[in-house]
Formats: sequence, structure tokens, C-alpha cells
Amino acid sequence: MNDEELLRYSRQIMLPDFDIEGQDKLLASHVLIVGLGGLGSPAALYLGAAGIGHMTLVDDDTVELSNLQRQIAHDTSAVGSNKAESAAKTIYEINPGITVDVLAQRLDEDALRKLLAEADIVLDCTDNFETRYILNDLCWAEEVPLVSGAAIRWEGQVSLFDPKNPESPCYRCLYPTGDSGALNCSENGVIAPLVGIIGTCQALEAIKHLSNTGESLAGHILYFDGKYMEWRKLRLTKNPQCSICA
Repeated sequence: MNDEELLRYSRQIMLPDFDIEGQDKLLASHVLIVGLGGLGSPAALYLGAAGIGHMTLVDDDTVELSNLQRQIAHDTSAVGSNKAESAAKTIYEINPGITVDVLAQRLDEDALRKLLAEADIVLDCTDNFETRYILNDLCWAEEVPLVSGAAIRWEGQVSLFDPKNPESPCYRCLYPTGDSGALNCSENGVIAPLVGIIGTCQALEAIKHLSNTGESLAGHILYFDGKYMEWRKLRLTKNPQCSICA
């Protein structure tokens, strides 16, 4: 690190259990973020600010006026722009010293598999079961850790699924089959700060894993009720009949 980087990341470096070694690990890491909406916005901004050396942002959606209530990577001037491109612009304004790749398109499984082969960790910031299952299955096949988050109305959840941890279940252990009637923000609403809380937790889990600091959520799921400000951390066990991780 040069003098500017030492100053930029000084508040992290001074943490005794993180230090320069932890910062160097972040700078050498490659994070893949799929979805740059409510969850992906805060996750990407904090990971960029924290000094993740290489980030790849994937989203084929465009910014709409109704997104701005909660998707903080985008401003009013970004309406109509691609979300991944808009988020990359904001990240560079915060930290121009990192590399941010943008994929403003929907990727098939083969393309995602190639991206996973280059990533150290993946953040699932999407909002549909189909994509979540694809990411889970590919991450398990490629042995890449997956940080999953979800938020709706006043409630959210976050977990880390680690294929290299023999005790860790996968996303299909939590949801064996997709729910065709699953809630979404466009029909059920979401309070603005909720996605910030969950997305920031996803970023923190990624930082902890990449720097080998603290204890991850692997084998657990964290639920948050914003209306009553309640957190619950529950044990999540591997499903012995799971088609992916058993």
C-alpha cells in the first residue's frame, strides 16, 4: 500500500485483529455482486469504500424513479441508466483506486460459471428464486462462498453459505423449492432503511470471510424485524437429502 491507501484505510488498519494484513487481503480480493438494487447498492458502496481490490457488478435492469427511495447507489440523474453502470460510477467517486467491472446484461449459467471461477466470494442481491437457485448451485459446484440477503416490508434475512465448510448448508437447505407466490417489493412494499441494513450485513460478512476475521454466519441465518427492532440468529443445519450439498 502507498501512503494514500494507508491513510484511506487507516480506520480499518488500526483494528488489532484486522491490521495491514487484513487490508492487504481485501485489496487482493475479487467480489462478484449480482443485483445492484436495494441490497446490492449499500453492499457495493461499502465494499468499494472498504478497499475490495476488484469488484464485478452484474445487473441488466435500469434505474426507475421508484428505486431511489432505497437504492442509494443511484441518484435522480441516473434514472433510465443501467444499475450496474450507475453503481460503478458512484463507487469510483468514493474510491477511484480499485477496479470495477460492469456487466449490464442478463447472464446464462455458462457465463456465470466463468465469472465464479474468478471470484473469491459472491453476493446474491437479487430478488427472485430462480436466480438465487442458479447462484447457489454454481457456487457449490465451483466451491465459492455465497452471501445471501433478502428484504421485504419490514423484515430481512442474511446468511453465508460456504461450500468449503463441511458443516455449512446451502441455500436449497433453507428453501428446498421455490415459492411461486413469494413476496416482492413492487407489490408488497419495503421500508427504505431495511435494505441498507441487510445489504450492509452482506458486505460485512464478505469482509470478515475475505480477511479471515471473526466468526461468519455459515451454518446460521440472521433474521431482522425492523418494525420491532428484533434480531434472531438461528442455527441452520444441512439437509441430508439436499440435491446440491448433501
